[in-house]
Formats: sequence, structure tokens, C-alpha cells
Amino acid sequence: MASRDRRSAYSLARREMKAGRQAYVVCPLRSGNSSDAYSAEEIYDMLTKGYFKNFSGALIHGKMKAAEKDDIMTRFKNGEIKYIVSTTVIEVGVNVPNATVIVIEDAERFGLAQLHQLRGRVGRGSLQSYCILLSSSREKVARERLGLMEKTTNGFELAEADLKMRGPGQFFGEKQFGMPDLKLGRVGKLLK
Repeated sequence: MASRDRRSAYSLARREMKAGRQAYVVCPLRSGNSSDAYSAEEIYDMLTKGYFKNFSGALIHGKMKAAEKDDIMTRFKNGEIKYIVSTTVIEVGVNVPNATVIVIEDAERFGLAQLHQLRGRVGRGSLQSYCILLSSSREKVARERLGLMEKTTNGFELAEADLKMRGPGQFFGEKQFGMPDLKLGRVGKLLK
């Protein structure tokens, strides 16, 4: 992804915040120095020193205590915080109609159903809203998957397409996608 795409995305979010709106930024990693993905901590640091330096923001992730996350989300909902940089902890159960922009970094790392859930954080009020998927992947499958997000807002269609493209993954193990390694047999024989 070109740096101009990132600049455009964050410039749009900044314009929305100047107009009194709020924004989410979602990253696949909480921390770390990965050469191929941004972490929430890196992006938060970059935004607080740059694009969003004049706005109140917060970092939120799953390793935080529940009370701390609840406090941040309450302050965000009340408009005290203008933007949140997070991992997927904001995926469900968040309703902030004033949030009109969500920027999803390294979007190719998320499943389509998860991207659909994240996209649902904006557009909850009557205001025009924007979901921006940033990706540096050159893989054809990744581009096709993200292209589907532009074509449909139907979560069932997205989940079905994701399953066809990536496969269901393993039930046990570390593989997150692909055809399953299931063994077939009669239950009675497997339990002996």
C-alpha cells in the first residue's frame, strides 16, 4: 500500500473529527515489531504524534483490564475521546452513532465475517460513514476477498465466500485456514 493511501485515510478521519465526529482504527496486532503488519501500539504512537495530535485518543486491546476498557469505551461514547486505536475488542457490542470512520490496517489479515462485524461499528446513525480497508498485500486471493467487502453488505454472503476461498481451518492446531484434516470413521470405533 502506498503511503499516500494511508495519508488519505487518516486525512479523511481527521476531517470527520474536525466536524465533530469520531473514528476507530483497528489493527491485527496489539504490539510487536512485525515487518509485514502494523500493531495497535505502533499506529497509536504514529497518530498521536502526527495526523491526530490535536485530538484526544485512546489505545484499547484485549490485554487490558475490563474496567479500563469499559472506562475508555464510556468516554468514547460520551464524546470525550475522539478516536480509538484498537485490536478487534471493539468488534461487537459497541454502539457509538457519532463514529463515522473506521480504518482497518492490514485488512487482509482478517476474515470477511470479522471485517463485516468491524464495518458495523460505523453507520449506526444518520451520518455518512466510511470503512477504509488498508492492505499492502499483492496476493490475488487477498485482493479478491477485500473486493467482496466493496460489493456486498450481506454478512452471510461474505462468510460463505470466505469459507470457499480460505477453507474452514483446523479444529485443533494452529492452522487458521485451508481444507480440514478430518478423519472419517464410525464413532464407536473412534472411542475405543
